[in-house]
Amino acid sequence: MKVIVTVVDKITSEAHLNIPDGLSESAIKQHITDLYNSGEMLIDLNIAQVEFESISAQIVKEQTDTNSISLSEVTL
Repeated sequence: MKVIVTVVDKITSEAHLNIPDGLSESAIKQHITDLYNSGEMLIDLNIAQVEFESISAQIVKEQTDTNSISLSEVTL
């Protein structure tokens, strides 16, 4: 039997960054946004938490006499 399983997780990542002192709140936001957009922050991101959202499975049934496939979905 063939089953297609779909798992949906919500992943929370965090990075510990050193940024220049004396920046205003908007400058801090811009600095962090620039680090993220440039890809520099991605190497510092560590998974802090994973929340399970949902899992479902589709059971693939092959019917040999007609060469057709039917799917039935199961939410786990």
